[in-house]
Amino acid sequence: MSLDIFGFRAMWSPLFFIFCVILIVLYLLLTDSLRHYFKNSEPVSLKQKLVFILAIVLLYVSKGSPLDLLGHITFTGHMASMAILFLIVAPLLIIGVPEWLWKAVMEKPVIKPVVKFFTKPILAMILFNLFFSLYHVPFIFDTLKSNYIYHEAATTFIFVFAFFMYWPLIGKSPNWHPIGGLKKIAYILGNSVLITPACGLIIFAGAPLFETYSNPEAWVKTLSLCVPSDTLAGLSLSGPQMFSGMPLLEDQQLGGIIMKVIQELVYGTFLAHVFFEWAKKEREKDDIDVQNLSPEPNK
Repeated sequence: MSLDIFGFRAMWSPLFFIFCVILIVLYLLLTDSLRHYFKNSEPVSLKQKLVFILAIVLLYVSKGSPLDLLGHITFTGHMASMAILFLIVAPLLIIGVPEWLWKAVMEKPVIKPVVKFFTKPILAMILFNLFFSLYHVPFIFDTLKSNYIYHEAATTFIFVFAFFMYWPLIGKSPNWHPIGGLKKIAYILGNSVLITPACGLIIFAGAPLFETYSNPEAWVKTLSLCVPSDTLAGLSLSGPQMFSGMPLLEDQQLGGIIMKVIQELVYGTFLAHVFFEWAKKEREKDDIDVQNLSPEPNK
């Protein structure tokens, strides 16, 4: 069955689309015509602007496109949406915003102590993966998926901690807890290890874990988070199988696999970048040492 039965509003979230457009316009104004209001501001490259725009486009894909609706219908859709939001959008936003704009925000008295504390590498790594794992404990997941405010608050909360987790890795200024070289590699590997148990339990579970998808009444209640009540009342729905050919267990397993695969691809990309950056610095250091050891030519 097609998702079209839920209507344009449920599929495309026009209000959220407008919000995303406003974010892009505001960003372009702040980094161009309004830039002179910020201390030590510098021109922002087209590449960096495109990174920010890509982040907002993916934010809309995750939270406003039919993928968001699909995430309330199938667990596979849910995990794909979460992977994009937490693992891809968060770092792209950090990269896309120029350092002088981050400084203007981060140095605010209310914000600075909070960010400074929660971006401590070990703490940031543990808390993001802990909250992500707790979110997918079945009774917590089912509770959050049954209430719009709970669900949006929890998603925003984990997204903020994804932001904290990526901050020391990307190394934007102000960076109160810089890590570099091999420590960055260890940090990435640590994150990869910590997220594995949650994905593993979902992938290798012998039965469906979440009533949100296995109980028709709970499933319809979940749909009410993104489908207008009048539209939902006019539909006769029995469960996720109406929109997916997969049994519930296979849908659950595929969702866990998608999250793990996207995580490995994203972390692998960062790992490769950090390794080659570290190797380049080591080569440059060795070249300098060789030059310093070379005997001076006879005069």
